[in-house]
Amino acid sequence: MRNTGRGRDEDPRRYEPLSRIRLEDPEAVQRAARSRRPHPGLAYGEQNFIVAADHPARGALSVGPDPVAMADRRELLDRLQIALANPAVDGILASPDVLDDLLLLGALDGKLIFGSMNRGGLAGLINEFDDRFTGHTAAALAALGADGGKMLTRICLQDADTVSLLEATAKVIDSLAQRKLIAMVEPFISVRENGKVRNDLSTEAVIKSVAIAQGLGSGSAYTWMKLPVVAEMERVLAATTLPTVLLGGDPRGSQDEVFASWQAALALPGVQGLTVGRTLLYPRDGDVAGAVATAASLLNRAAPAPQATEEQTAPFQSGNVGPTPVDVTE
Repeated sequence: MRNTGRGRDEDPRRYEPLSRIRLEDPEAVQRAARSRRPHPGLAYGEQNFIVAADHPARGALSVGPDPVAMADRRELLDRLQIALANPAVDGILASPDVLDDLLLLGALDGKLIFGSMNRGGLAGLINEFDDRFTGHTAAALAALGADGGKMLTRICLQDADTVSLLEATAKVIDSLAQRKLIAMVEPFISVRENGKVRNDLSTEAVIKSVAIAQGLGSGSAYTWMKLPVVAEMERVLAATTLPTVLLGGDPRGSQDEVFASWQAALALPGVQGLTVGRTLLYPRDGDVAGAVATAASLLNRAAPAPQATEEQTAPFQSGNVGPTPVDVTE
């Protein structure tokens, strides 16, 4: 029996087989990864919908006023299976424990898989900005047949740990690229106020975070941005040519307001889709299936990729030098 999206399945043994498999046959995780059907592939103009479930691994269990909303693993798996059952949901972003559960449940057939790589910056930790890579490695993601890895990149100009994080992030981006795996970078300009970390969601701060994050690593061919929806998203998206997915975060406004902001941002160039967790998995009305369906309806699924004109492509053809060079020395 599974949760329908409005009620809760109270059977405490419903996931007992997972514990048994983990005890008696741990290699089953790798077999499940190898045997699953992969996602059909990415295409410009076909926006993707990825559900995020890596929050608990950082000790971030709260949703709205409930400080432990994500603590019950059985309920989280119920909600994830409801979301993933919608054919419009393309994939999952999860920490290793959650991802392994979903593989064993057979819930990731035909889905994109992104692993969560740095969960060391625990919520409330005294040195939270020292966000070490304690989750998936690039090698582990390649062995699972995953599509990429995600890294949280909080940039605090007043914290000395920031430079170490940036260096580590650059190395992980390179490690993923060597395996032709996507590096989904989630950057923020962050500050510590009254002992708590706060992400600056002003337009200017988000633009600055993009400028810094997209320059990490020895190449950007496999790098994506994962960005919050903020005011003046047109300016934010103008700051990068990298494929960008929108994150949901912990919802503050009404659900209708959140969906309206996503819809507007999804219409902008360069936006490849949504990577959302708490907003959809723990909606205020309890209807997970309904929230997922509404979010899916906002995505652009059929728009053809714009065809470049001969004039637009000419600078990139052999023998053409493009526009007059300008001095861009910093």
